[in-house]
Amino acid sequence: MHGLLLRILDRLIAEVYAVYMTSGVSTAQRIVSAARQLVEQEGPDGLSMRRVAAAVGITAMAIYRHYADKTALLNAVADEGFSELSTRLHELRLRGNLESRLLKIADVFLDHAFENPKVFELMFLRPRDGARRFPGDFRARQSPTATVAADLIAHAMAQGELRQDDVWEIVFETGAMWQGMITLYFAGRVDLSRSEFRALYHRAFKRYLDGIRS
Repeated sequence: MHGLLLRILDRLIAEVYAVYMTSGVSTAQRIVSAARQLVEQEGPDGLSMRRVAAAVGITAMAIYRHYADKTALLNAVADEGFSELSTRLHELRLRGNLESRLLKIADVFLDHAFENPKVFELMFLRPRDGARRFPGDFRARQSPTATVAADLIAHAMAQGELRQDDVWEIVFETGAMWQGMITLYFAGRVDLSRSEFRALYHRAFKRYLDGIRS
């Protein structure tokens, strides 16, 4: 039965590509898109080169012309997720007081997680070669998502809204709180609706913010 379900899922994914993928899309991008569909359906452990190849309509060996191994392909899926998240953060109109601006950033993370739960897991919770690490990669501004919050916090410190402190440690701490709460929600450890959870998520961040104000 499990094998039959996998074959049905593989066929459905292939049909999606037959409808939506155009000749203008590169093979490398088609591979990443198929891999992402599998990750979202079954998590990172459900990804296999054979199944991706079947969805794209190429041989499994052909994938290796574009991605050296499964790890490289998973990194490409995670990178696509980070690119989308970064784009959404940079498109924000950050107006209002400091709290409202930071909550807008927090909500972008939460919305991205709700819309892409398995990719979120891959991005933030799975050990990956090449994943950015604290503190070195953060301080070198190699994290496009963390840098948005860091610039806002640094500005707030310069304006006297927040106490002078280590900007990057604060960014890391707030990110850990957001990601930790989201992880517990996805794991079924929080018995709240999505809207109720968002309210809790906001309250928790406001308490943290109150603790670092000037």
